[in-house]
Amino acid sequence: MTPRPRRSAALPLVLTGAVLAGTLAGTTAASAREDRFDADFPAQSARLVGHHVLPAATFGEPVPSGSAIEGANGVAVPFDAQPVQGFSGNLVQPDGSWLVLSDNGYGAKANSADFLLAVHRLQPAEDGSVELVPGGFTLSDPYRHVSWELTREDRRLTGADFDVESFRQAPDGTFWFGEEFGPYLLHTDAAGRLVEAPVPLPGVASPDNPALGDAEANLGGSKGFEGMAQSQDGRYLFPMLEGAVAGDDPQDLRVLRYDTQQARYRGEEFTYRLESPKNAIGDFTQVDDHRFLVLERDSGQGTTAVFKAVFLVDTSRTDAAGHPLKTQLVNLMAVPDPDGVAPQLSAESGYVTFPFQTIESVDVVDEHTIVVGNDNNFPFSAGRTEGAPDDNEFLTIEVQADLG
Repeated sequence: MTPRPRRSAALPLVLTGAVLAGTLAGTTAASAREDRFDADFPAQSARLVGHHVLPAATFGEPVPSGSAIEGANGVAVPFDAQPVQGFSGNLVQPDGSWLVLSDNGYGAKANSADFLLAVHRLQPAEDGSVELVPGGFTLSDPYRHVSWELTREDRRLTGADFDVESFRQAPDGTFWFGEEFGPYLLHTDAAGRLVEAPVPLPGVASPDNPALGDAEANLGGSKGFEGMAQSQDGRYLFPMLEGAVAGDDPQDLRVLRYDTQQARYRGEEFTYRLESPKNAIGDFTQVDDHRFLVLERDSGQGTTAVFKAVFLVDTSRTDAAGHPLKTQLVNLMAVPDPDGVAPQLSAESGYVTFPFQTIESVDVVDEHTIVVGNDNNFPFSAGRTEGAPDDNEFLTIEVQADLG
């Protein structure tokens, strides 16, 4: 889907005839949108406008992988090539393609040493298919910025080295990655090569931190940087921890501010309040200078999946406890599909459900559209069909809220 241009930030004070006509037309369109949502979706102001699927059995570079895992859901291992799976981030590109981030591979350091950390470029098509196209890259450390021993002699990074879960592209074309083992921030050039040493979070370390030594971890395993937003000018990163730091309320997650110009943390930006301490976040995306999108979910899949949602968080307003105000934007367990975009999923109920254990990417397409994707944990997850590995699925959703 080619992104539509964003709405301008302000209207002129004096309206000429042509501008007035355009303004009236925009007002009419907005009114029509509100009427449509109010009439069709009394429970939530969202509707499905796109459903795309990349098959689970999609493979890339012919480098063997999966030697340390057991087969699941009828999938034999090991693989002769790198599976294109585990998407934990999605950056919508100006040409309508998607840059998607694969995380550490198979869920743990011990079993992911032969999984190459990668960013893939995908091209969604009108018929709902998705094609793997040139333009992706793998992560590497050829300039030896990592001080500890890496898995591969050629210094290509694997899921045993880092667990990358979020990424953003800076205005200069470089990339920043948030990862869980440290947690660290990783800074690479446009080809995925580290350009500086991994940036630790002062005072916080997980059990998988390679520099932990005899110190005690104060963050749970796989609870490092799961989501990471970026300011509109690209100067600040806002990495969010997936778990609470020891001593914090288990329902509260820290969101930090990192200054890329001064190369230092500027402290805590705010605290995100989970709906339940048993929930986790999947992704974190900035809308404007005070609003963010957050994917929050339970850990169920299939029939045990109950809560999967996209929230709009407004840091300019707070609740009674002082947390930024949250508004549920989309219930991913019941996305209205009035136009039959995905009839194979919504024919009986009129709603599409997204019953995956991990849903880990959300990005803004335009002022009223977002795209949400699952992490299919290939070959382990089977949330869509019991006994069958999950595909990589993407829902494009129109929302009434203005994200311009």
